[in-house]
Amino acid sequence: MTTELRRLRNYIGGEFKDAADGRTTDVVNPATGEVYATAPLSGQADVDAAMAAAAAAFPGWRDTTPSERQKALLKIADAFEARADELVAAESQNTGKPLALTASEELPPMVDQIRFFAGAARLLEGRSAGEYMEGMTSIIRREPVGVCAQVAPWNYPMMMAVWKFAPAIAAGNTVVLKPSDTTPASTVLMAEIIDSILPKGVFNVVCGDRDTGKAMVEHSTPAMASITGSVRAGMQVAESASKDVKRVHLELGGKAPVVVFEDADLAKAVEDIAVAGYFNAGQDCTAATRVLVHESVHDEFVSALAKAAADTKTGQPDDEDVLYGPLNNPNQLKQVAGFIERLPAHAKVEAGGHRVGEKGYFYAPTVVSGLKQDDEIIQNEVFGPVITVQSFTDEAQALEYANGVEFALASSVWTKDHARAMRMSKNLDFGCVWINTHIPLVAEMPHGGFKKSGYGKDLSAYGFEDYTRIKHVMTSLDA
Repeated sequence: MTTELRRLRNYIGGEFKDAADGRTTDVVNPATGEVYATAPLSGQADVDAAMAAAAAAFPGWRDTTPSERQKALLKIADAFEARADELVAAESQNTGKPLALTASEELPPMVDQIRFFAGAARLLEGRSAGEYMEGMTSIIRREPVGVCAQVAPWNYPMMMAVWKFAPAIAAGNTVVLKPSDTTPASTVLMAEIIDSILPKGVFNVVCGDRDTGKAMVEHSTPAMASITGSVRAGMQVAESASKDVKRVHLELGGKAPVVVFEDADLAKAVEDIAVAGYFNAGQDCTAATRVLVHESVHDEFVSALAKAAADTKTGQPDDEDVLYGPLNNPNQLKQVAGFIERLPAHAKVEAGGHRVGEKGYFYAPTVVSGLKQDDEIIQNEVFGPVITVQSFTDEAQALEYANGVEFALASSVWTKDHARAMRMSKNLDFGCVWINTHIPLVAEMPHGGFKKSGYGKDLSAYGFEDYTRIKHVMTSLDA
């Protein structure tokens, strides 16, 4: 007996459509390794159609009042909340994530973030008008940038789609959004829900692979390209966008240092770091995966963390006892396993270090100690349930190790010494510094990094402003 595959479709100009040339790609449930749907493998004709729809819708959406955009986003938030079970089920099938955790830890903040940007829509204002030249009054206008080409990743398909479209639409832009080719289901469901709320063409979804994304970024219509993804992908987007000077928003990789001093509450640190390192199978740019521990408590910390790893469970989405599900795809499983297989002789696997089961792409919660600063696993993003531990002697060395990578997205400091915490937060070269915690996010605060972690902010008023442009209007008082 064969099960009929679900057929996902693009959403362009208010209509659900197959790819113009009929091509499709299989969509696999990573918890089972089985194909459960097909999605369009969109080409240039599909991208052209979506961009044309977004461009046609832009003047009307741009000219709506902030209160109208707010009402639309609030309706979207309410609709997502009303259909939460469907969204969670689609996301779990997309990613293999635990159903219970997705319902409690992802859906509520996602809805809250839409509501935040609904409020932000009514705060679009420039500085006060004034006379800076005799006989002249100057006014600052904040305007939407236009059509936005947006590419979302596979680690948080549903929430990252919100981080893309909510601020853009709130500011008066129109959107062409491409989900990852491995996780399109929840984004297509979002389009089904949004269909009755937004005018046709304001929000468009184009499914496809990296070539589809490349066609979107290189297209002449968008005024802005936004991507959450790998450093390599971000560099390619920046290079492509530079050819016609598009605005670019990049949220790329991370290698978050977690600096634990000798006076930290070790039991709390171990517990919180294990959760922040293994949640979502470590497939998070801000995950607590690179721990630096003072030498005086290093051995005690490693022992406790190894026990926490052994007590952490991965498994099927309907198992309420699991903290995380599978890695997203077989290539990601191979990448994570490869880091462990290539460990230098001086490294020690304290826990895990192996695949779990033969069905799906599960990997055991892993702890690796004995590492040096220039080791591959320290310098490169693993993006899996692997926590590394290094030892440091003093604050200066902790900073040297923490800042000694090419990524600069997030970090944390664990200490009871307030002055030291303030010094570290000042000197850590990362877009976010948590103190005695790791990974909480709120809609009101910005998310984004430095160096090879990209530029531009998600969330907050700063993220909202990224989707606007500034215009100076000067008028003569003598006219």
